[in-house]
Amino acid sequence: MSTLTRPPKVATDSPVRRPSPRRAGSRGAHKGLLFALPFLLGFLATYVVPIGYAFSQSLREKKSSGMGFGPTRVVFTGFSNFASVLGDGAFWSSMLRTLLFGAAQITVMLGLSLLLALLLDGVAARAVRFFRAALLIPYVVPAVVSTVMWLFLYSPTGSPLLDLAHGAGTDITFFGGLNTYLSLGNLLTWQGIGFNMILISAALQALPRELYEAARLDGAREWRIAWSVKIPNITGILVLTGMFSLIGRLQLFAEPLLLRQIAPESINTDFTPMMEIYDKAFKTGDYQYAAAESLVLAVVTGILAFVFYRVTNRKMS
Repeated sequence: MSTLTRPPKVATDSPVRRPSPRRAGSRGAHKGLLFALPFLLGFLATYVVPIGYAFSQSLREKKSSGMGFGPTRVVFTGFSNFASVLGDGAFWSSMLRTLLFGAAQITVMLGLSLLLALLLDGVAARAVRFFRAALLIPYVVPAVVSTVMWLFLYSPTGSPLLDLAHGAGTDITFFGGLNTYLSLGNLLTWQGIGFNMILISAALQALPRELYEAARLDGAREWRIAWSVKIPNITGILVLTGMFSLIGRLQLFAEPLLLRQIAPESINTDFTPMMEIYDKAFKTGDYQYAAAESLVLAVVTGILAFVFYRVTNRKMS
């Protein structure tokens, strides 16, 4: 009996199974999430959790029992703290004072930063690097250190500036009335002019040089090129630096707090919103009311920054 033998199977190349695009995309998203996980954890720990805790505290108040002689208890009172903040004249006065001061100081600071950036744009590259580093030093110095330095220069007892003024036969003062805002504005401008100048200068360096050559062929001088070519093409960075500066002024705290050491009659405890919040939290001990004030300040700052960005972008577009 013969057996039938089947021919051996020839191995053929089987098609390679590739993962579906959806599965590959989800796998890539998971890997990206792992890379972003340290930032997300830090963001939750330093922003989300403190804001949530502040909101929970703002819904409570300290109440004393026994006609004011018993121990204090923290009780839930809803949005009563926010209602009190909305009617707090001292808080809103400090907000308005800071906004008016910031409008003048930011205009001067960004104007000087723009002028320096335009001047450096026409200087040799080696000189630009030197002046950039020199003007950036005030920004690198911590705000507290630079404020202490100017505190010494403003001191009515040991200021070398006052000694020079007295030697010249003039009598000047750094605080009282308008001089208080001029002294504080000088300090803040000195701190921020270099950083804003670096940002504006980088935007100028990114502009194509063909624009300048075309303007020169049309007979435009350097000042005309700066006004009609350079500035219109860097409005984006001007808006950005203005918005950041506005946010910084609404959060103004360390500089006036330290200057208050030599001018308590000119800089009171509610000179800025942050000083008002600090006084309520750490001197009065009303942490719940201070938490409500800080949240209101955050909301107002966000709204003003958004409105400023939209309005300036619409005007410059």
